Amino acid sequence: MSRLFRSLVCLTGLSLLTGCAWTQPSALPGELNSRFNDQEPALSGDGRLLAFVSNRRGSREIWVYDLVARRLVSLPGLNQSGAIAESPSLSLTGRYIVYLSSVQGRPDIALYDRLTQRTELLTLTYRSWLRHPRVSPDGRYVVFETARRGQWDIEVLDRGPQIELDLPQRAPIPAPNLP
Repeated sequence: MSRLFRSLVCLTGLSLLTGCAWTQPSALPGELNSRFNDQEPALSGDGRLLAFVSNRRGSREIWVYDLVARRLVSLPGLNQSGAIAESPSLSLTGRYIVYLSSVQGRPDIALYDRLTQRTELLTLTYRSWLRHPRVSPDGRYVVFETARRGQWDIEVLDRGPQIELDLPQRAPIPAPNLP
C-alpha cells in the first residue's frame, strides 16, 4: 500500500477502523482479513460490530467481527446450508442483521435476531427480484430495492410497533407518534 494512499485513508476518517495501520491478511480463519474472500462490509450503528460476506467455509456466508474484542462473533442458526448470503446490514448494536439470502437462485430478505438466534424471511410473498436490504438503527424498518414494477424501486417494510427495538441500554423509549 503506498504511503499516499495510507495518508488518504487516515485523512478521510477510515482511521477509526484501521488506526492508520496497515494490516496484512492473515491465514487464520478467526481473524479479520483472512486469506479468503471477505467483502461487502457493514458497520453496526454504534461502530462496534462489522458484518461481512466471506467464503471461509466454502460458500458465501455472513460473518460478524467484534472490533473492540477483536474476535469473530458466534451466530448459531444464521447461515443456512445451501443458501447464498450477501448484502448484510446491522442495526444500532447489531442485534438485528438483515441480509439477502438466495436458495436455488430465488432471493429473499432475511432478518437474524442475535438475541433469539432465529432467522425470519421477510419477503416470502414477494414475486419480484430484491436487492440491497438495509435495516434501520432501531430494527423496526427494512428498506430494499425491488423490481416489482419492471424497474428498480425502493420499498420500506415496517416490522410493526410490537417488535423489540434495538436501543442502547438505559436509553429512553421514545413516545409513540400520535395522529
